[in-house]
Amino acid sequence: MTITNTIVHPSIHEIEEVANAFGTNLESGLSLDVASRRFTDEGPNELRAALRQPIWRRILSHFQDPLVYLLLAAVAIALSAWFIEGRVGWPVDAVVIGVIVVLNGVLGYMQEAKAENAVAALARMTAVTSAVIREGQVMRIPSAQLVRGDVLLLGEGDAVGADARLVRTASLRVQEASLTGESEAVLKDAVTLSEPVALADQINMVFKGTAVVQGTARAIVTATGMVTQMGSIAGMLEATKEELTPLQKEIARIGRMLGIAVVIIVIVVVGTILLISDIRTADDVVDVLLLGVSLAVAAVPEGLPAILSVVLAIGVRQMARHNAIVKNLSSVETLGSATVIASDKTGTLTRSEMTIERIMTVSGATHVTGVGYAPEGHVEQDGIALGVGSLLAENIVVLSGGSLASNADLRKTESGEWEIQGDPTEAAFLVAEKKLGIAERRKLRFTRLSEIPFTSERKMMSTIEVDHEHNNEIVVITKGAPDVLLQRCTQARIGADVVELDDAIRKRILVDVDTLSDAALRTLAVAYRPVATGEDPQAEEVLEQKLIFVGTVGIIDPPREEAGQAIREARRAGIRIIMITGDHPRTAARIATDLGIVEAGAPALTGLEIDKLDDAAFAEAVRTTSVYARVAPQHKLRIVDALQADGNVVAMTGDGVNDAPALKSADIGIAMGVTGTEVTKEAAKMILADDNFATIVEAVRQGRGIFDNIRKFLRYLLSSNMGEVLTVFLGVVMGGVIGLTDASGAVALPLLATQILWINLLTDSGPALAMGVDPQTDDVMARKPRLLTDRVIDAKMWASVIQTGLVMAIVTLLTIDLYLPGGLIKGTQNIDTARTAGFTVLVFAQLYNCFNARSHTASAFRHLFTNGWLWGAVALSLMLQIAVVHLAFLNVAFGTVPLELDQWLTCAAIASIVLWSSELRKLWSRAISG
Repeated sequence: MTITNTIVHPSIHEIEEVANAFGTNLESGLSLDVASRRFTDEGPNELRAALRQPIWRRILSHFQDPLVYLLLAAVAIALSAWFIEGRVGWPVDAVVIGVIVVLNGVLGYMQEAKAENAVAALARMTAVTSAVIREGQVMRIPSAQLVRGDVLLLGEGDAVGADARLVRTASLRVQEASLTGESEAVLKDAVTLSEPVALADQINMVFKGTAVVQGTARAIVTATGMVTQMGSIAGMLEATKEELTPLQKEIARIGRMLGIAVVIIVIVVVGTILLISDIRTADDVVDVLLLGVSLAVAAVPEGLPAILSVVLAIGVRQMARHNAIVKNLSSVETLGSATVIASDKTGTLTRSEMTIERIMTVSGATHVTGVGYAPEGHVEQDGIALGVGSLLAENIVVLSGGSLASNADLRKTESGEWEIQGDPTEAAFLVAEKKLGIAERRKLRFTRLSEIPFTSERKMMSTIEVDHEHNNEIVVITKGAPDVLLQRCTQARIGADVVELDDAIRKRILVDVDTLSDAALRTLAVAYRPVATGEDPQAEEVLEQKLIFVGTVGIIDPPREEAGQAIREARRAGIRIIMITGDHPRTAARIATDLGIVEAGAPALTGLEIDKLDDAAFAEAVRTTSVYARVAPQHKLRIVDALQADGNVVAMTGDGVNDAPALKSADIGIAMGVTGTEVTKEAAKMILADDNFATIVEAVRQGRGIFDNIRKFLRYLLSSNMGEVLTVFLGVVMGGVIGLTDASGAVALPLLATQILWINLLTDSGPALAMGVDPQTDDVMARKPRLLTDRVIDAKMWASVIQTGLVMAIVTLLTIDLYLPGGLIKGTQNIDTARTAGFTVLVFAQLYNCFNARSHTASAFRHLFTNGWLWGAVALSLMLQIAVVHLAFLNVAFGTVPLELDQWLTCAAIASIVLWSSELRKLWSRAISG
């Protein structure tokens, strides 16, 4: 048998058409030969795993950064100068810079070593076995060996091995939440559909990777491998490109800008010297090249990539302590910049635990407190627990009846947690029954004789029970859709009495059902009747007639209590919350309203409605719509892309396989750590260890604080390096004015290249790193997210960087002039002492500057002692500077000489001008801003 044609939508074709198209027999299945040939032609029923990058390529990726390129260029220049100079000694500059580059790359690789392997995780998750019929024999084979046309047998607890068209079913319910987002198990039926519908509404199809929670079925496999719905998600994962985070883009921009600035400075200065100086020998050329190296070293903040990685890594550890596990370092800052959090509903904003919320009987309405599967709460009316009376009697019958007409089980685990087995909706009756305190009595009172299973045609199920408290009377207890059940009822229960179900009572029951439906509650009704003496309890066609109506329950997957508060905090921070779910629009709107995502009455946009919108109309809809229901994976991806195209930084949460492509496409994908699939965790950049939406808000707060600290150490690093550049540049240009000349009368360098490198290592590492863990001093959640157009380093910061750098250069050169015999100020020391003093002043100036850089406007003396790490870093830097000035072997390496105590004090006093000048600028800034 061969496949005669391709069926695009098996759900709208008759079963015989599907069987003929796939060349199979509904009773005997495929022959072994046909199955073998198809397996050879079509390949295994597996998802294509993403190719894993080799380790060397992943390590190399951490060196692909403009700042690293600058450092490598500086290494090349230093090595060239060392080679031209005759390879005397070690090329210290080149070695130290090279070590920094390597350490930065290793750190980045170690922090981000967890490789992305989402499609491979899909394959692992679906590695199951399936029962099939081949040559008339039932056999269990690895699901990877399934082929199109196989007749698949499904039973409770089975994982569906491939997409398949149902042939016949018996009370089949399939949990599809991981694929469609639908919170409830879906009742399946083999009926042929009249037209193509959304994935969640294809009741006559089952899909690879979903699970059977109840019933049995037979089905024809219609798609395997990458052609399945799960495979299409894997394809989207492969095609989805990961965007750079805003921080990565900004740091790359800074690197390019610094690179251009370095090239321009070096060309201008070195070119000027070559033009105006008398260059005669190779040594003269080497001196000019060394000047170029010192300028390059001065301009490039060598420690920036490493410090940035370390600060982000510290942020990762801080977030981990708050149950937010970040896989990508730059994502720490990205979350703090998020303008939109697009959240899945089931299991993220809700508990994914079906709960009876309301009970409606003839005598009135009651409310069931408590949520989830833990039987903690009670049944009350108007806030008062039920007392003895008609309402209590009716509630007892409703809950015990719903529990009897059920195959679910509720149990307490060894760890003390409550868990269910079976259908979550049926389990809701067991939980509510325990809250009422009648579960044990019901178990002792009734013994089941038989069951009439639930079918989609009847929309109800019944059990036949023996009532031991009423002379072993046999009763039929029925649970089902209220409208269907009401048609089979002739009487109603009021308290302990049974009355005729007249039009007035019937109308009231229907009003109660509408009230529950309007509240977006799923409704189920309960009825019963005694089986008359002599009546056959096996006569199913008559047992479910002339029933006694008891009441209706309203069931909901309740929102998480902490989610509402977290959403309010997020909105205070200027973050828009969007709900994206595969659930029913009315249910989605109800949950969104309860959580404060939208106002009451706000509409939900469905997947089918999205398909009808062109790009322009959809872009406009995304700006105003905050609830999306009945959406497929491609819709989630389209929503995220539209939000990003509108200038948003999007954080996307999810737990199901269907969320994975959107998580990967989002600026930061957030997976649920407890309920999330392995696929989702692999595709995401962050994992919530506690599945708590409130953890996202805490992560946002942490991310914003980390971004503030990044700005602090960037302000510090750039102003310090600006001071070094201007010191070298102005020292060369004004060397003759300040007396900075050597024995031959030529202008000498104000600082040696090794001294500049020492300053960068000494002051740019410890203090900058300490600023990366500076405590939050402001309410970071009180401000709006920064825009994509906002720069990490804005015009105001550049102004302060240039001003501070200029002051550093001036005080450094004045110090050199102070000790030199010539120049503006007549000194008495030689060039080595003057250079050492200037070198020390520049170090001190940068240490003062680390307190200035903590804020653009606040005084350095505010919260002066809140950061112990910063004081420790300053103290360490001071001790190392004393060592480099007074230890003989370091004097040789760095061209320094010892200083006297009064010279140290003079250096400290002159350097403090940087602090006072910044304080004056901040005072002026606060005054003009009011």
